[in-house]
Amino acid sequence: MRKMWWIGQKRICPWRNLEPAANCDFFAFLDPLPPQHGRRIATFVSMRNDKMVRLIADRTGVAPQQVVAALSLFDEGATIPFVARYRKERTGSLDEVALASIREEDEKLRELEKRKETILKSIAEQQLLTPALRSTIEGCYLLNELEDLYLPYKPKRRTRAMIAREKGLEPLAEILMDQRERDPAIRAERFLSDQVSSVEEALAGARDIVAEVVSEHQGARNLVRNSFSKEAVIRSRVVKGKEEEGIKYKDYFDATEWLRKCPSHRMLAMRRGEKEGFLKLDLAPDEEKTLARLNDHFITSRNGCSEQLEVAIRDSYKRLLAPSIETEFMGESKNQADLEAIKVFAENLRQLLLAPPLGQKRVMGIDPGFRSGCKVVCLDAQGNLLHNETIYPHPPQSETIQAMKKIGPLIESYRIEALAIGDGTASRETEMFFKRMRFDRELQIFMVSEDGASVYSASKTARDEFPQYDVTVRGAVSIGRRLMDPLAELVKIDPKSIGVGQYQHDVDQKLLQQALETTVVSCVNKVGVDLNTASSHLLHHISGLNATLAANIVEYRQQNGPYPSREALKKVARMGPKAFEQCAGFLRIPGATNPLDNSAVHPERYPLVEKMAADLGVPLDQLIGNEELTRAIEAKRYVNAEVGLPTLTDILSELAKPGRDPRSGIKHFEFAEGIYSIDQLVPGMVLPCIVTNITRFGAFVDVGIKQDGLVHISEMADRFISDPSEVVKLQQHLKVRVVEVDIPRKRIAFSMKGV
Repeated sequence: MRKMWWIGQKRICPWRNLEPAANCDFFAFLDPLPPQHGRRIATFVSMRNDKMVRLIADRTGVAPQQVVAALSLFDEGATIPFVARYRKERTGSLDEVALASIREEDEKLRELEKRKETILKSIAEQQLLTPALRSTIEGCYLLNELEDLYLPYKPKRRTRAMIAREKGLEPLAEILMDQRERDPAIRAERFLSDQVSSVEEALAGARDIVAEVVSEHQGARNLVRNSFSKEAVIRSRVVKGKEEEGIKYKDYFDATEWLRKCPSHRMLAMRRGEKEGFLKLDLAPDEEKTLARLNDHFITSRNGCSEQLEVAIRDSYKRLLAPSIETEFMGESKNQADLEAIKVFAENLRQLLLAPPLGQKRVMGIDPGFRSGCKVVCLDAQGNLLHNETIYPHPPQSETIQAMKKIGPLIESYRIEALAIGDGTASRETEMFFKRMRFDRELQIFMVSEDGASVYSASKTARDEFPQYDVTVRGAVSIGRRLMDPLAELVKIDPKSIGVGQYQHDVDQKLLQQALETTVVSCVNKVGVDLNTASSHLLHHISGLNATLAANIVEYRQQNGPYPSREALKKVARMGPKAFEQCAGFLRIPGATNPLDNSAVHPERYPLVEKMAADLGVPLDQLIGNEELTRAIEAKRYVNAEVGLPTLTDILSELAKPGRDPRSGIKHFEFAEGIYSIDQLVPGMVLPCIVTNITRFGAFVDVGIKQDGLVHISEMADRFISDPSEVVKLQQHLKVRVVEVDIPRKRIAFSMKGV
């Protein structure tokens, strides 16, 4: 790895002063400060060449200077949330999305470089690696082109072309490709031998060689790729005899669609049907048009050789080229569908994690049920379990009076301020039970999603938290805590179990896990966490912290009491300077001696804020939270080599409203009275609802019955929309009109038009 020093007393906006070094395979930072100020203060390590940087820039839509700045920060161990928030000057204010794209493209190119090394080694071992071929491979930055270059050298099973070559027919194949002989059969007679008994056998073997040459020709492969890209049609057919068993795929029993127009959800549905054995899929452009293009590419004359060549090209296309490119496009289309579905899932998860919290209130959590009863827990304002109980207000026990006698004293004794009822079985009935009761205080009742609660309650995390309680109590605790702080509770659950997305079990699970983890990290750092109350599960997602450090932070807190300051974090085992730099700005300490410890201002900027307060002639604690004083600060006065206007703008915004939660306030919601089941729905009825899931084809909504219904994308607005997220958000409160009710299939269609 090469070292590049920044010369100068301080690093200053390097993204503005970055230029590619001449005749070099890396970038150099050019620091304009005079050498008399100089001392070596940082290193930038990079083996990425100019081509790689510019490819990343083109693919992500950012400037090459910004790409190098971001990659240098990643090389130094910085995380995306930290760079996006605290290193805006270095990257030109790139946001998390752009930074994630840069890192993703960089990882792809690194993998490509590894593949190049493998290919070069393989060809070298065959003693076929020429300087020109090496140069071509090293200069290739597209995986398809790289594999095309390797194809003629790739070890393969014994092919028809290999057999023909073993029979000595390669010269005859070259004659056919030269297209100079009027009658190739005459020349073919010279190749008859013990292994080749006839002219036709000789010509057939030569055609096999030609077919393989054509299939490995980069120009031919790109020509066929172009046909697939522009003209390919995907066809779905039901497997004979599977019509009844696969009835849920009826829409795809005989379906045809342009590949380029096939949306991700339909592609994934067809692929799932194929995987389950109900559908057969094939993908192909117009065969005759594609063959005509191949013939135009290779055939340059009209004689007997060209006729043989045309037969060989057709064979090459049908037997070798088309299946290979079809597999390639099937894989690419599946990958694109995966990425689209993962994007939907990640955005839904983001909205769910950033759902409005009730805050630190004393909550009663209820996991409703019929036969097994309703599990009731009482939680204090920090989410600690104070009491648990089971009541049986519903059939078959119907102990309504006894249940009321239990609930009233609990509400009073534990000073309950809100009720959180799980939205599963018996939820509406439980809601009505509580609404019939009269309490000595005003209590708001909230319906809370149960998705993933059962997964949490049976997890090791839940067992560690509540070893003495069973899964039903843990589930009720999770429901209550979700109301208080959805983010803090949901991070304990595998995001795939939360149930917001489309076809999440069909997509690439590794990519899905990476995307969801990135989303969780982004949300946790956006909100920030209370250092003295956060669980290790929540701390684990903070920038710069891993599971070990998160556990160490909690252990230190348990042994030494609450952290008095961010600085005290440095006493935690294994908390090094880099980890502290990355995490400190995202941790909050309410009531800390230094009020900046409860803000998003990073400790490295405390001296700057103290100078602002001194210049205004006020104590620090009087500046923080005083919007009038904050507006009086002239940001340009404090610009220096390390801090520019982007960071200063953030600091002033934070000083005006320190520790502000970016999540909006929670809103109360009530379903329509008297609607509890699907058979009560009538077309034309208008009902209040909550958006529970968003897909590319529409949004699912809950109107207070056991089944969610679909608002198809075509029913979401009076104008054309390409993405449901343009008009709805997860957990948004809406009104919808019932369009169709299919009771046997338990399907409900709603519309938002004109409501």
